[in-house]
Amino acid sequence: MIRKCLILLFAVAGCFFAKAQQNPIANSSPLRIPEIMEGDHFVGFLPQQISWSENNETVYFSWNPEMDTIRSIFKVNRSGGSPEAVSVDELKNRIERGAYTRDYSAKVFVKNGDLFLWESQTNTAVQLTNTIDAERSPQFAKKDTWIVYRSGNNLFAWDRQSGALTQLTNIQTGNARRGTILSDQQQWLDQQQDDLFDVLQWQEAQATARQNQRNALAPERPEPFYLGRKRISRIVAGPDARFVAMVLMTAADSKGTKVPNYVSSNGYIQDLRSRAKVGGPQNTYSLHLYDRLRDTFYRVSHHNLPGIYDKPAYLREYHSGEKPYVDTFATPRPVNFTQPIFSESGQAVLVVRSQDNKDRWIVSLNPETGTLKSLDHQRDDAWVAGPGIGWSFAGGTLGWMNDGKTVYFQSEETGYAHLYLIDTETGEKKALTQGEFEILSARLSRDGKTFYVRSNAESPHQQHFYHLRVDDTKMVKITDQPGNYEVTMSPDESHLAIRYSYSNKPWELFIMRNEPQAKMIQVTTSTTQAFQAYPWRDPEIIRFTARDGAQVPARLYRPENAEPGGPAVIFVHGAGYLQNVHQWWSSYFREYMFHNILVDNGYTVLDIDYRASAGYGRDWRTAIYRHMGGMDLSDQVDGAKYLTEEIGIDAQKIGIYGGSYGGFITLMALFTEPGTFAAGAALRSVTDWAHYNHGYTSNILNTPVLDSVAYARSSPINFAEGLEDQLLILHGMIDTNVQFQDVVRLAQRLIELGKDNWEFAVFPVERHGFVTPSSWSDEYKRIFKLFQENLK
Repeated sequence: MIRKCLILLFAVAGCFFAKAQQNPIANSSPLRIPEIMEGDHFVGFLPQQISWSENNETVYFSWNPEMDTIRSIFKVNRSGGSPEAVSVDELKNRIERGAYTRDYSAKVFVKNGDLFLWESQTNTAVQLTNTIDAERSPQFAKKDTWIVYRSGNNLFAWDRQSGALTQLTNIQTGNARRGTILSDQQQWLDQQQDDLFDVLQWQEAQATARQNQRNALAPERPEPFYLGRKRISRIVAGPDARFVAMVLMTAADSKGTKVPNYVSSNGYIQDLRSRAKVGGPQNTYSLHLYDRLRDTFYRVSHHNLPGIYDKPAYLREYHSGEKPYVDTFATPRPVNFTQPIFSESGQAVLVVRSQDNKDRWIVSLNPETGTLKSLDHQRDDAWVAGPGIGWSFAGGTLGWMNDGKTVYFQSEETGYAHLYLIDTETGEKKALTQGEFEILSARLSRDGKTFYVRSNAESPHQQHFYHLRVDDTKMVKITDQPGNYEVTMSPDESHLAIRYSYSNKPWELFIMRNEPQAKMIQVTTSTTQAFQAYPWRDPEIIRFTARDGAQVPARLYRPENAEPGGPAVIFVHGAGYLQNVHQWWSSYFREYMFHNILVDNGYTVLDIDYRASAGYGRDWRTAIYRHMGGMDLSDQVDGAKYLTEEIGIDAQKIGIYGGSYGGFITLMALFTEPGTFAAGAALRSVTDWAHYNHGYTSNILNTPVLDSVAYARSSPINFAEGLEDQLLILHGMIDTNVQFQDVVRLAQRLIELGKDNWEFAVFPVERHGFVTPSSWSDEYKRIFKLFQENLK
C-alpha cells in the first residue's frame, strides 16, 4: 500500500514538473526580471555630477557604493587613489559654479541664495551677502571691479574696492500709479476753499516747498520701469554696466490640464497641475534695453530680420485657390530671444528664433541704437534644431572670440551640426569643421586658441573628445577606446575628469591629463557582484536597407545557437530624437538587461535608430516632419523584413515594444501594419498628438488648427480599427508628460470598436519615468508574458 502511494506521489509530482517545464511564461535565463528592475540597486550607483576643486587637485562626484538611502558626495585626488566621502563641513565650504574675472584670479558664485567671492591668491571664499531674498546670476563688470547680481526684478552692483552697493535698475511690478481724477464738482469746491481761506494756500505752499527741498537733496535714482502684465525672463548687464538688456515675457491665457493622483499622502484625490495642449495661445517675448547714462528704456525691434514675414511652406497646401497665394504675413512672426552675450567692447550677440521654429538668426545687438543686425540666418521648412543648436529657447553654442569682433556658433547649414566663425563687422563666415558627422558640443579654451570639442567624427556610434585649434581645421583626438566620454575639465584645463562607458560596461569615473595618448586612471568601480556575475552581451551594430534605399542602423542581439524560425522582438526607443544604437552604456539600461533575458530565452532582438533618431544629421532628424508614424514606422517594418529574410526569423513570431515615442510607434505598427507583428506592448504612449505639449509637437506637426492633415495621419487613435494582433497597453496614472488621459481615450475607442485582443495595465503611483522597482517589475513581467504566449 505504501509503495502504491509513493508511486502515485511521484507520478503526480512528475506531472507537475512536466507542466512547469511547458509553462509558456517560464524564464530560462539566469537573470530574473524583479532583480534587474531594481535598477541602481542591481547594477550599482554610477558616478554622477562631476566637478573640480578650484586648485585643480580634487574631483568631486555623487556616488553611493554602500547602497545607502541616498547618494553622497565623494572626492578623489587627480593623481588617483581611493575615493572618500566628503564631510558636511567641507560641503558647506565647497565652491560652486559661477563667473570668473577675465584673468581667472577670482570667482563669484551663489550658494543657498547668497553671494560668495573666491580668490585664487588665498584659495578661500568669502560670503558677501546673507539675506532672505535670494541673489542670483552674478557677473563681473567695470573691468572686474564690480560684481553685478540680480535680486528680485532688479540688478545691483557691489564695488569690490569701496564696498559700496548700487541699485542699477528700478523695475517695478504692475502699472505706474496715476493721479486721482477729480469730478467737476470737486474741482469747483477745491478752488472755492483756496479762494476763501489764506491758511489753506499757505499750507499748500509749504508742502510744495518741502517737496522741492527733498528733491534737491535726494541722490539720483533710476527712473522706475513698470512691467504691467509682463515678467522678466532674462536680464543681464553689459561689461561697463551702462546698458542692461532684458527679455520680457507676457504670459498667454492658455488652459492647463490636471492629472488626478489617486494615491496621495492624505487619502484625498490630488489634482496635479500640468501643461497645456499643443496649439493653444503661447507666451510672447520682447527685448528691451535700459541705458543708465540716459536713464531711459527702449524696446528692440526684430521686424527687420530677413524672412521674418515669410509663411511656412506647408500653409500653401491649405490655400483654397480663390485668390493668388501670398507667401508673406502682414505682420512679423512672433519670436523668442536668448539672453544677450556681451563682448568686452560692449557689443552683444544673441539668438532669435521664430516661435514656429522655422527660422533661427544669430544677431548682433548695438546697445547705443537698440538695433539688431542678422549675422547668420538658418531656415528650415521642417524645424531648426541639432546638436549645439537646440530647440525653442536653447541658444546652443554661441560666444565671442578673444579678438572681440568674431563670434563662434554651430549650424546645420550643411545638413550636419558644425562649428563656424563669423566676423561681426564684415560678415565673413568660416567653417571650422565639415563632413558627414556632428559636433556635439564646443567650448573655447581660456587662451582663445583652441576649441574643446565632443564629436561623433570617428563613428556615429562613438563619441570622443577632441582639440581643435582655431588656426587649423584638423581635430586631434584625445580619448582612445571605443565608447563615450563625458568630459569635465579642470579649471586650468590641464586635466580631465571623465565618465566613460562601453556597450556592456556601465559608466565609471576616470582621470587623465588633457593631452593625446594620456593614460586614463580609473578611480571608481561601481557595479555590484550580482551585476558582474552575468556575461553581458556586446550587441552587434548592423545596417539594413529600408524601402527607400536608406541604410538604417540597428543593434542586433542574437542567441548563441539560434535555430532558424525562432522568435524576435523589435525595441523602439523613446523621445524620437534620441540615439540608442551606440557603443556606450544606454540610458535604457533596464531594457538592455531585459534584452539579455530575451536572448537567453531564444529571442533575437533588434533595436533600431529609426528616422528621427539623433546622431545622423538633419535629414535623418526631419524625415518625420508632418508625418509621425511614417518613415519612423516603415523603418520598423523594414527591420522585421530584415529579420525574416536575413536572420531567418519566423515572420509570424515577431513582437514589438517601446515606451513614450516607442509606445506611439508600437500602436501605429499594430493599427496600420496588421500581421507584421504578432504582439506589441505600448508603454506610456502618445495616442493623439493633438493632446501632447506645444514645445515638442508643434515643431514636427505644426498645430492642429493650421495643419490638421499632419495630425490626422500621425495619431494612432484615428487608426484603432486596424488592430488585429495582440496589444498590451501600460501607463502610469500620474504621468504629467504623456498623460493618462491619452490611453483612457484610446481605451474607450477600442471598446466602441468592439476590439477584444487588448489588455490594459495601469500603475497608480508612476509618472512618465517609472521610479518604483515593483512597478518596473510588474510592467516587464507582463511584457515578457505577452511575448512568451504570442511569439512561441
